[in-house]
Amino acid sequence: MQPMRLYSSLWNADQWATRGGLVKTDWSKAPFTASYRNFRADACVSHTGKPSCPAGSPRWLSHRFDLTAENNMRVVQRKFMVYNYCTDSKRFPQGFPKECGIH
Repeated sequence: MQPMRLYSSLWNADQWATRGGLVKTDWSKAPFTASYRNFRADACVSHTGKPSCPAGSPRWLSHRFDLTAENNMRVVQRKFMVYNYCTDSKRFPQGFPKECGIH
């Protein structure tokens, strides 16, 4: 057994992920770096489309915020979120991805 690794990528999304190009990426600040602290992945992978989590395992995907956590999330989204692909009907004219329906 070996530890898993996590990689991220950055791409130029100036035309679709920045309020229609209103917010530009300042490429003079490149290279961009990020780090992950205390990251813990907890997932059940399914290759058949059916849940593959053992019985009794935590169901993180069905977790619901309490009212305080939900309000805190909305404040953070309002203050800091520049783009939400789950509201971008120009990018997804045929319908949004499945994960957009999860609340």
